[in-house]
Amino acid sequence: METHIVRQPILDRNQKLAAYELVYYQDASSLYNKRDARVANTIVTFFSELDTDSFLAGKDCFLTFTPNLLMKDIPRVFDEKKLVIQIEESILVNPEAKAIVSRYKSNGYRVAIMGFEFNRRFLNVLPEIDIIKVDFSDIKSESIDVLCKLAKSFNKQLAAYGINSSEARELAVAYGCDFIQGESVSEMVSTKVHKMDHLQSNFFRLMAAISKEIPDFDEIAQIISLDVTLAFSLLKLVNSAYFALPNRVKDVKQALTILGLGQLKQWIYLLSFSDDGGMTDELIKLSFLRAVFCQEVSQFIPSFPIARAEAYMLGMFSTLGLLLEVPIDSAIAQLPLSDELKDGLMGKEGKCGELLALCIAYEKGKWKEVQQYVDMLQVGEDIIKSKYIEAVEYVNEIWSELTAPSEETTR
Repeated sequence: METHIVRQPILDRNQKLAAYELVYYQDASSLYNKRDARVANTIVTFFSELDTDSFLAGKDCFLTFTPNLLMKDIPRVFDEKKLVIQIEESILVNPEAKAIVSRYKSNGYRVAIMGFEFNRRFLNVLPEIDIIKVDFSDIKSESIDVLCKLAKSFNKQLAAYGINSSEARELAVAYGCDFIQGESVSEMVSTKVHKMDHLQSNFFRLMAAISKEIPDFDEIAQIISLDVTLAFSLLKLVNSAYFALPNRVKDVKQALTILGLGQLKQWIYLLSFSDDGGMTDELIKLSFLRAVFCQEVSQFIPSFPIARAEAYMLGMFSTLGLLLEVPIDSAIAQLPLSDELKDGLMGKEGKCGELLALCIAYEKGKWKEVQQYVDMLQVGEDIIKSKYIEAVEYVNEIWSELTAPSEETTR
């Protein structure tokens, strides 16, 4: 009995990452529709084996609870300061469940409600609610205006979900929503991100240089040395606690030797973009998560057409179009990639495209699509689950090392 869990980003009104919603899946149906107590036991076991703080990168967590999960005290797995207990309006018809929600509230947990309707019989529960979540997937729905005004009139925080288009995103911003989430959130890239002119920049020169059959470290060092930000970031990485070197490295070429070609390929992508910690950072983290996931899962796919290193690039470059704000085919045109890899990135038929589609469907919690691609690729669900979790924790660990203040800047 496999229990799957993915995290989906939630931004605040300043377009900064504020929290993750954890989305579950078990067997062939939504977890929310399961009422069996075994589900609760499975989740407890799952979280006892998982470092939740690492998985969530220290961010708050939104999680939907059924009456059964609430009665089983499952929220106690989480720190009350980090968890938002998410419930659906239908839970309020159960007097016992409503009393339990009040108990969690009194113990310091925040409560968010989904599917809330302006119904007088539910007004007495509003004091227990911190956040009202409003579905923006249909921007023509009259309930959006009603619920947004209701939330504001009762001084509740407002969370917009189903933000799957730029129009929905603009409407949520117009209503002053405190939180937003949805497929379009991944497209909320800061204007500081380089656009088409970046295609001629150091990033592509570097990627071309390190992708050669026999890379020239002198050439790579020269390219990095021309970009003060890139050189600084590289030296900061090599001198971080992750490498634990006895002496500080001050030379770019020496840093490259220590880093090695494999890790250089991984992190040059990250070092080539800079932002103020907003959604661009989250997109870059997402690209690394996909890279690690695709690389590891590819080993278990029969007759996969590209090597592990290329499978890594498949995931890593999947967000490149969003980061550069250009079509993906334009973004990868100048990169020395194999035809199979390029076809996969552009969503064409074949196992590369299927693996990337599996990765994206899994992170979005589109379970029917996940099952389709699992069957097509002939890979086990247990592998998908374990490799996703490993990828999240690996990327969080390295990211925290890379973005930690250096010793010199903290003196």
